[in-house]
Amino acid sequence: MDEGLRKRKSEDKGREDGQSIQSHEPQKTNLQKEVGLISGICMIVGTIIGSGIFVSPKSVLANVEAVGPCLTIWAACGVLATLGALCFAELGTMITKSGGEYPYLMEAFGPIPAFLFSWTSLLVTKPSSFAIICLSFAEYASAPFYPGCDPPQVVIKCLAAAAIVVITLVNSLSVKLGSYLQNFLTAAKMIIVTIIIVSGIVLLAQGKTENFQDSFKDSKISVSSISLAFYNGLWAYDGWNQLNYITEELKNPYRNLPLSIIIGIPLVTVCYVLINVSYFTVMSSTELLQSQAVAVTFGDRVLYPASWIVPLFVVFSTIGSANGTCFTAGRLVYVAGREGHMLKVLSYISVKRLTPAPAIMFYGAIAIIYIIPGDIETLINYFSFAVWIFYGLTILALIVMRFTRKELKRPIKVPIIIPVIVTLVSIVLVLAPIITAPELAYLYCVLFILSGLIVYALFVHFKFDWPQKISKPMTMHLQMLLEVVPAEEV
Repeated sequence: MDEGLRKRKSEDKGREDGQSIQSHEPQKTNLQKEVGLISGICMIVGTIIGSGIFVSPKSVLANVEAVGPCLTIWAACGVLATLGALCFAELGTMITKSGGEYPYLMEAFGPIPAFLFSWTSLLVTKPSSFAIICLSFAEYASAPFYPGCDPPQVVIKCLAAAAIVVITLVNSLSVKLGSYLQNFLTAAKMIIVTIIIVSGIVLLAQGKTENFQDSFKDSKISVSSISLAFYNGLWAYDGWNQLNYITEELKNPYRNLPLSIIIGIPLVTVCYVLINVSYFTVMSSTELLQSQAVAVTFGDRVLYPASWIVPLFVVFSTIGSANGTCFTAGRLVYVAGREGHMLKVLSYISVKRLTPAPAIMFYGAIAIIYIIPGDIETLINYFSFAVWIFYGLTILALIVMRFTRKELKRPIKVPIIIPVIVTLVSIVLVLAPIITAPELAYLYCVLFILSGLIVYALFVHFKFDWPQKISKPMTMHLQMLLEVVPAEEV
């Protein structure tokens, strides 16, 4: 063991002060604290801003049918994401474990809700989202080579699989490398964000304001339409909680976690609102709804003959979002393996690089599987449904622990009204699509989540260990090939 790692372990141990869930993790895991404030902000901004805001913001407009309510929804979604992230900041500084919602649900409600979260996230929401982001990248990257027609599906899927492999390898090799790549790609996507915003402001200054006149006229305002508009808007904001997945790798998390949230998410909100203002400056509501790729249409009208930079930077944007998703979700796999809720080998750490390489590679492999089917759009359409079930449970965990775990140190303590509001909104977001547009897919989603109870009973509660025995030869090969060992041996 090198001197720096030994020193870091000693410092982490000295900070424990007997707090069972707040400080024991560093002694066990030894993941490097490589992510500072700037990298934390970039992780949030880079993960949230993906392809959505550039490709299809029309989904929000389609539900409210007017410019004014549309812009209001985008701003309100940013406020909700910020409030939710502040609740996660309290949880993240109270329970300084990586893994996002997983350790919070474990501490508040026990292993069963935590297992159901990891079961759903590891096998559906996280890898399928990663796959869709990489498919979006592949479509934009291959489009210039097939002018006038759609690229072949085999090309798109192969390119998406290649992107997953490269991103997985980068994050397996080095925390710093993955963090630096995220910083670069975030900077790149902020360039196109700035170009679109500045172009819109210039056009507004020149008097192109006709699309904002009577902006609330003919709007469709109802509980169902607003709920569905929020659903679509919050999809674009998804990723606001990503920093909680790498709490153990944050430098000074008590300071950098809340600061990254307070700076990062409002920055994204301002960008989203201003980008939509720019779109509406150039396009009417009808034209925007008819556009297949809003940012490309904007580029063709405003940036020609340099409109090619829009698809180029959308490629940067999608790769940045995919990299941030892989960087954080790999830690969830790692923590689940460490807690005995997944194969033990997934909790192993690379000796040389101090990264959870097996967990990241497992995550990448599952994502590649999701590329193979012809259509996984239906699954992604119900991503938010599953995600907000667990967001709501996690925020509820914060409220519960205010009464059941009063002894825990809380470096950040948000007013109780904030988690109450977010919990109530989560309930509405989960129930609204079922009530307004009931479909069997929601039932399938719930049944899949509950099927995790069978897996938990067999392999966690009754401890059937044949999966561990079957995986033992693979574990030995991985130890030799990747030079990985159990975290406690590092």
